[in-house]
Amino acid sequence: MPKFSTASQQKLFTCHPDLQTLFREVIKYFDCTVIEGFRNEADQNKAFAAGNSKLKWPNGKHNQSPSLAVDVAPYPIDWINTKRMYWFGGYVLGIAQMLKNDGKMTHDVRYGGDWDGDKDINDQTFNDTVHFELIP
Repeated sequence: MPKFSTASQQKLFTCHPDLQTLFREVIKYFDCTVIEGFRNEADQNKAFAAGNSKLKWPNGKHNQSPSLAVDVAPYPIDWINTKRMYWFGGYVLGIAQMLKNDGKMTHDVRYGGDWDGDKDINDQTFNDTVHFELIP
């Protein structure tokens, strides 16, 4: 069974308990790595400048503590294999829905590969296939 590295665990610990619950369940079945949880001002503005975020500090969900967003990728990371990224995103969303239905999570999850949640990945202008965030 896969498990998180110490670095991934530390990053996940900066996230909201619902995200921790979600990815502690996901890792049981799908090997993945936590890239980033909480993002400080310098890191957020760096991500914005690089085009990896559409928001400046303090407007991103990564900028709250605990973080309402997390970036997680299937392991090993292959940035070119976008099909695998989208497949992983759908897998995470399915687990999130089951956990919410079972009362183990209180929030819904939005995926950066399908911002509007319409299950159509071809209508995105900004794809962030490792981004998962909590929504009310």
